Amino acid sequence: MSGLGKIRRALCMLFVLASACAGWARTATTPSSATLLLEEPYGKLGFFTATGHAAVYLSGVCAETPLLLRRCAPGEFGAVISRYDGVGGYDWVAIPLIPYLYAVEKTDDIPLFADPKLASFLRDRYRRKYLEAIAPDLGDGATPGGNWYELVGSAYDRTAYGFQIETTSAQDEAFIRAYNASPNRSHFHITYRNCADFAKDVINFYYPKALHRSVVADVGITTPKQMAQMLIKFSARHPQLELSRFVIPQIPGSEARSTPVHGVVESFLKSKKYIVPSAIASPIFAGCVVAVYVGTGGGRLDPAKQALVFNAERELEPPLGSEDRRSYQSELNLLVADPGTEANAARVEKWRRLLRDAVPDLDAQGRPIFYIRRGEEVVSVGVAPSNILASDAPEPFTQELLEARLHSELRRGNPPKASESDVTRDWNLLQKAMNSADTEVATRSRRPQQIATDDSLASSFGSRQ
Repeated sequence: MSGLGKIRRALCMLFVLASACAGWARTATTPSSATLLLEEPYGKLGFFTATGHAAVYLSGVCAETPLLLRRCAPGEFGAVISRYDGVGGYDWVAIPLIPYLYAVEKTDDIPLFADPKLASFLRDRYRRKYLEAIAPDLGDGATPGGNWYELVGSAYDRTAYGFQIETTSAQDEAFIRAYNASPNRSHFHITYRNCADFAKDVINFYYPKALHRSVVADVGITTPKQMAQMLIKFSARHPQLELSRFVIPQIPGSEARSTPVHGVVESFLKSKKYIVPSAIASPIFAGCVVAVYVGTGGGRLDPAKQALVFNAERELEPPLGSEDRRSYQSELNLLVADPGTEANAARVEKWRRLLRDAVPDLDAQGRPIFYIRRGEEVVSVGVAPSNILASDAPEPFTQELLEARLHSELRRGNPPKASESDVTRDWNLLQKAMNSADTEVATRSRRPQQIATDDSLASSFGSRQ
């Protein structure tokens, strides 16, 4: 069984590499795309409103600067463009895809595990390098306040869902000309000029009248979820646009997890702090809310349904199957020092305590690390796939970080947390970390049984134009 496991693992890795190479080879020939990003709410604002955030990712449009668009060169990922409140007085800002999601410039530098300090450090480093014109330093050189942090590192705060349709080079060029020539001054208003209104206008520029707000389900306010529902319906009427659905998982770590996204009426109905007092004060009003919710189908969209998993280094891939997940979890429990006794929440809490006094920084190659005090000495712990095994941290630090990440990826429930390839990579990193600490334990462990990946692995993701 050990030999068969090694053969399956080798075949799986060869298949992943072949798929990645094929994806990059298609970069110059596949059409560009527009992707509506439906982003979950988080933090204090998410407590009061669960409508989330909307942005548009254009795979054929790149950011010369955050305020100037251009056509992408071969191999570039494209840019995310959105409207924000109180960011330099501008109506829209464009950020390259990888920094927008992870606040780093190279896919090899994306952290495996993050806490608020690391996210803030990476965001501020990117701001100082590229966003000074939008969010300049304070007079004493300190980091400014405000909403600029929403421009980069989105995946540290929340899960996002992508609804991608094909576009053409001619459409991209027309969009670039129009938006570069338009007055980019903010007139943000939460009810009629919000982020979802901007996303609606961008998609409608490519496909006029594709999206519209719901006067009933969202009381006339444009919401991200309504835009996603409209785009799904529009693509059903135009199958040549080849709609793809995918999820961008939130980075594992000690940041609070984001919450499901709702429409306006749905948010009111599903929130006890709103609906319970309303039902007590006016049962008729509460009944009307329920009737509107049921009649409009406001809660029918499950953004995670049939969603592939986004990975910055590869094509879209199917999420890890339930049998594979159980197999990995069983094997992981056999590898850890205290199998089955420490829940994922406890592991995250252990890392939160460990990182409480840690200092985020970059190594000599510009990759993220933590400096952690261990007794009288200070050690560096790499937190990216490219440096996690190269740091001078004691093996238990590296192993526990990888265990915490794997437990997060293997956690049950929606949305999908990882693809087969994601878990395979992290599993192999854990095996290598354990090899360096205990060869006998690594020899005794084995790769869980594989389940064949379906044909949807070959779905092309338009970010490689």
